[in-house]
Amino acid sequence: MGELVFIGLGLCDEYGLSLRGRLEANLCDVLFAEFYTNPMPSLSVSGLERLVGKKVEILSRRQVEEGAGEIILSKARNGRVGFLVPGDPLVATTHVDLWLRAVRVGISSRVIHGASVVSAAAGSTGLQSYKFGRTVTVPVSYEGEFPRSVIEVIVKNLVMGLHSLVLLEVDVENGRFVSVGTALKLLWSTSEGMGERISGDTLVVGIARVESKDMRVMAGRLRDVMRFDFGEPPYFLIFPGSLHFVEVEALELICHAPKGLMG
Repeated sequence: MGELVFIGLGLCDEYGLSLRGRLEANLCDVLFAEFYTNPMPSLSVSGLERLVGKKVEILSRRQVEEGAGEIILSKARNGRVGFLVPGDPLVATTHVDLWLRAVRVGISSRVIHGASVVSAAAGSTGLQSYKFGRTVTVPVSYEGEFPRSVIEVIVKNLVMGLHSLVLLEVDVENGRFVSVGTALKLLWSTSEGMGERISGDTLVVGIARVESKDMRVMAGRLRDVMRFDFGEPPYFLIFPGSLHFVEVEALELICHAPKGLMG
């Protein structure tokens, strides 16, 4: 019987691959990877192949979501297959379905975890990880008006004193993404239309290319962060809830928030 091993690549480049992940990838008969859930701004595929000592076949979203049985699972029935995924393989991605499909047909599966944006949100800003509420995503495209559910989640988190992690979608295959400025304009205008509490004075943190050498982090009033140049994607936002005095200092010293903004 074969095996399917999900291997996390981390956040920025091929060097986010853990030692265990590198060992597991090297032991696989076949390696697949996807980069449509996260473009990994500094990744070199050839560098990744040198690290793991094998050719890596890049799959599209359609190949993974619609052709997984034929492409991935067929090889995992009788061999060891590694599936390299940005971040932590089953966090903030759609790959749980592939895992379940493997289990249903009796293919042994394991997960080699990697750094995730979910933990990096706290680690890159100094905010406390246990104070984050539900995570939401600002989509690249949507039908009709901007989804109010995004605002509702942020506001509910704020009411409970919790921080909100807001992911900004990147459509790698079609070269589209939601910028920090665009996302904040949408959130502000939609919130005003709903009579909710997100305004130009709301405290927000914008982060771009987390873990990379040219990572950008900026905290401040929404109207000011909206105008800041964050450079290329990927991005995410944090709407802080109630703040401990250590978090206040972190936002000022690490995230460049103006002194006195948090009271």
